[in-house]
Amino acid sequence: MKKQLLIVDGYNMIGAWTETHRLFQDNQLEQARDILLSKLSNYAGFEGIEVICVFDAQHVPGVASKFTVDNVLVVFTEEDETADTYIEKLAGECQNVLTTVYVATSDLAEQWVIFSQGAMRVSARELEERVNLRKQDLTRHNKTLTMKKPRTSWDDTQLTDLKALLFKLGEHD
Repeated sequence: MKKQLLIVDGYNMIGAWTETHRLFQDNQLEQARDILLSKLSNYAGFEGIEVICVFDAQHVPGVASKFTVDNVLVVFTEEDETADTYIEKLAGECQNVLTTVYVATSDLAEQWVIFSQGAMRVSARELEERVNLRKQDLTRHNKTLTMKKPRTSWDDTQLTDLKALLFKLGEHD
């Protein structure tokens, strides 16, 4: 089975997703990034795919970095590098017969470049829908597991108390 890699244009998602759009507009980028990364981490775990989320740091000197948040590799580009450039280069390097690369962006120019490299495109809206559907699936699955949870064993004191209650209930018939 082919490995699947999802490369996410971080600020593109934050600006487009319902839950993070207002934070993006209010320049609360750290909070918006935390929400995005949490959702992507859950999605990656459920889907069993590798996720790399790239944030544009071209105007912030000295910020270039890579680190992992849960199971998502987070990349801040270098001072003179756009997220688009980084993503296009990474998609070209990773796309091969063993790996299917998906790039999540709604940037049309970036989409054309990644298409030409053989990668697949996922729009911001489509990724948000996929992530939300997986969250609903997880919630349903969790409820099913909770409902099927086996009853724990009763100890002797609890059984004695239960028998006493049943006896009392039987007296009122």
